[in-house]
Amino acid sequence: MPDNVAATDEAAVPDGARARDAAEEASAFSHPPVDPDAGAAYGDHPDQVIDFYAPRGPGAGHDRVPLVVVLHGGAWRAPYDRRHITPFAAFLAGRGFAVANVEYRRGTENGPGSGAGSGAEGAPVAGRWPETFDDVAAAFDALPALVRDALPQADARRMVITGHSAGGHLALWAAARHVLPADAPWRTDRPSPLRGVVALAPIADFGVAEKLEVCGGAATELLGGADAFAERRPYADPALLLPTGIATTVVQGRTDIVVPQAVAESYADAAAKAGEMVGLTLLEDVGHFPLIDPAADACAVVAEEIAQLAW
Repeated sequence: MPDNVAATDEAAVPDGARARDAAEEASAFSHPPVDPDAGAAYGDHPDQVIDFYAPRGPGAGHDRVPLVVVLHGGAWRAPYDRRHITPFAAFLAGRGFAVANVEYRRGTENGPGSGAGSGAEGAPVAGRWPETFDDVAAAFDALPALVRDALPQADARRMVITGHSAGGHLALWAAARHVLPADAPWRTDRPSPLRGVVALAPIADFGVAEKLEVCGGAATELLGGADAFAERRPYADPALLLPTGIATTVVQGRTDIVVPQAVAESYADAAAKAGEMVGLTLLEDVGHFPLIDPAADACAVVAEEIAQLAW
């Protein structure tokens, strides 16, 4: 962890930055949800589902098109489900990709729950240990068969994973299952057959994220609280799961006050130290939410980064 990374002082964030962030969030959430073309369950829990969007637009004429798997953000907390990222999924489908929008179990709605974390009573908790990770692993294991039935035009051999914020963390984690500790239940024997990962403002280094108090200490809650953080971090932190050998690009807004640039830079530095180059695309005058806002230029940049890996 860089020594010069200081904990975020909420009072030190300029009012102008807060206003800009609020406006960007409002724009991203102004789009109505887009219903999928198909859906499938990968388990018995109501959150163990994947929505599928058929390709449209320029690439749709191809016999087989790349598959983009989307993992939504929201600090792994229950109020934020996949619906808020459906306009982004539809945007990618309009660029000619087949899209799979994955849901997964998130934290409890009200205060501490079984394995859920350490949030205050009455406050949503970030994630569930181990259920959040169980679900992402199970979704990717089930995905090839589900795609064959739901999106026959999708080519799972040309798969790119993308995710935003907490979903960016899960995208990086899903691509790193083959380098998990040997006793991890989610470990795979070989790398996933991916073209790459495009992580959008990801919570990619838990040490820096916690020092900066990103999303109110959500990474600590995800791992079950402060007492479990150090023990479980090697199983969950992308910055400790390197090198993966999988092409990875991080797209980050320079004015992001939700998941600051320092988190992405620390992950890229960790990758370099592990002998792996991670692409880091820094966007000027862009905060956290334009990356998934179809009305924002930053969203088109994201689509191009995905296309560079997928086609």
